[in-house]
Amino acid sequence: MNEVLWQPSATAVSDSNLLAFARQAGVPLSGADHGYDALWQWSVEQREDFWSALWDFAGVVGEKGERILSEDGMPGAQWFPDAQLNFCENLLAKRGPEPAILFCGEDGDRRVISRDELAEQVRLLRGALQQWGVQQGDCVAGFLPNCPAAVIGMLAASSLGAVWASCSPDFGVAGVLDRFSQIQPKVLFAADGYLFKIERFDCCAKLDAIIAGLSSVEHVVMLPFTNDEAVWQWRHAANAEGDGPHPTRHSWAEALDVAPATQLKFRRLPFHHPLYIMFSSGTTGQPKCIVHGQGGTLLQHRKEHALHCDLRPGEKLFYYTTTGWMMWNWLVTALAGGVTIVLFDGNPFRPKTTALWDVVANEGIQVFGTSAKYLDACKKAGLTPKQSHNLQNLRAILSTGSPLMPESFDWVYAQVKSDLMLASITGGTDIVSCFALGCPIAPVRRGELQKRGLGMAVAVWDDQGNSLVGAPGELVCTKSFPSMPIGFWNDADGSRYRAAYFEFFPGVWRHGDWVEQTSHAGLIVYGRSDATLNPGGVRIGTAEIYRQVEQVDVVEEALVIGQDTGDGDQRVVLFVRLAEGVVLSEELIANIRSEIRANATPRHVPAIVLAVADIPRTRSGKISEIAVRDVVHGRRIKNTEALANPEALEYFRDRPELSLGKL
Repeated sequence: MNEVLWQPSATAVSDSNLLAFARQAGVPLSGADHGYDALWQWSVEQREDFWSALWDFAGVVGEKGERILSEDGMPGAQWFPDAQLNFCENLLAKRGPEPAILFCGEDGDRRVISRDELAEQVRLLRGALQQWGVQQGDCVAGFLPNCPAAVIGMLAASSLGAVWASCSPDFGVAGVLDRFSQIQPKVLFAADGYLFKIERFDCCAKLDAIIAGLSSVEHVVMLPFTNDEAVWQWRHAANAEGDGPHPTRHSWAEALDVAPATQLKFRRLPFHHPLYIMFSSGTTGQPKCIVHGQGGTLLQHRKEHALHCDLRPGEKLFYYTTTGWMMWNWLVTALAGGVTIVLFDGNPFRPKTTALWDVVANEGIQVFGTSAKYLDACKKAGLTPKQSHNLQNLRAILSTGSPLMPESFDWVYAQVKSDLMLASITGGTDIVSCFALGCPIAPVRRGELQKRGLGMAVAVWDDQGNSLVGAPGELVCTKSFPSMPIGFWNDADGSRYRAAYFEFFPGVWRHGDWVEQTSHAGLIVYGRSDATLNPGGVRIGTAEIYRQVEQVDVVEEALVIGQDTGDGDQRVVLFVRLAEGVVLSEELIANIRSEIRANATPRHVPAIVLAVADIPRTRSGKISEIAVRDVVHGRRIKNTEALANPEALEYFRDRPELSLGKL
């Protein structure tokens, strides 16, 4: 059993939103972990009662209707079939002078938008969209940094029943078109540029190329994010070049002054009305366009914020993300709970290595979210935030993007703060939420995700569909839940949607994570099941190797794949990016192998260890094992635009050390 690193105080448990919810729902709690497991069991066995009680507890604005679940298949479940609500109305329900959005830029820019100011900005932009002919079901897209304008644009669109999609401005032209050309937006919001590592990147030329590839766009709104003059020049650029029609160009200020004064109204729509289009990483082909409904997104996020993060009105939630990652969508919904959302745009280590910790301390953040890779990088950099920063308000850290290593748990409790909930969470773009995450009334155990999410019938199965405890297998969800996608865009018969999640186990959601359920109902994530290694027919999660390799101080990061040997077997190949000036010697290779052998098993020991100058990552920061595996096996990468650094693939291509003739 993994060591308990943190326990909530008796006062924190008794005052928690979780216990308040259980009391309101009439569910008596007893047993281990202050009754959480009993509450979870009730929530999956009596799902209609649970989700109905959550609607009431969260104070959802709208008509719930009498029926909670009319169809219960996967796919095809129909949650709250009679409900009528509007996502924007819920996020703007709380008004007043209190801060709604706090923006911090890496250049020191700081802006606060009150709840009243946010509603007014949404009102003005909604009027412009309405005047431009945006209707229910139309697509509106954002090519924007993580800034208030992105939130305002999304809210204005959703107030009308339009569908929002976004990606960050560091995407290349092809990457943007791969996404937006599939959904044909009517209006496009964009920024003149963005800052990263204190360098300004101009987006005007890139935006012109994007517009040229999107014939559906009728209006483009340019936000002056880095250079007012650039916006003026772009706005007044001649339309003369080319013979075809061009979209009308507006500055952000002009867009807010388009429509006559009108009231801020909200179009209430069915629970399953489309709200977001999210995009898969798309390294194996054109990104999938995953459509999420407004009701399921709202209800799932309200549950996770209030019950699993214990967030209260007036508190501050800061998640380091971009507009191209689902954690942006997750963060924004916290407005519905009266929470101040904190947006940061830029490099997390600029202008100082402590940039994010500066925000946490200076703004008095209660809940801070980031990636496992960021926490590991802080550990390797030798940061000690508990000594350098005042973190008295911080009571929870959330980590996702990849498995959080046990040693990173140790670092957080030793060098950040001993009294906080460290919640490693897992879910994804596919459900715009989490399958397993934090639990403020249960202990944190080293290397584990605390608990399965309420209302989520999560289990671990072997390939034959047998339930597993204490052994790794496939993460599945055996019953429907409200935040399942409506489907995929342009997938009329639903075949792509079914193939993505329900083909392996018919009628059961298979997520693609390789995990283990512990005896106390926690989870350990070993990596993606489609990236698991299989030497000698034994499946090994990649995280099991990363955990050991990252204990070698000179290894900055690593990537491991299974290389097919041509005889039905695999050999484990480990790539390492080393600290500056370090050479991969035979002695270092022996040390790496020894570390793995001593702390894992002989099967985990790589047959080959190679040094690379960089490791490819998706734009949400996840290492791309599948792309490297395809390169090593000579398969074409269909969409390198899905990678933040596609040039890194060249370090893996045609390596003579990987010739099968050397076997």
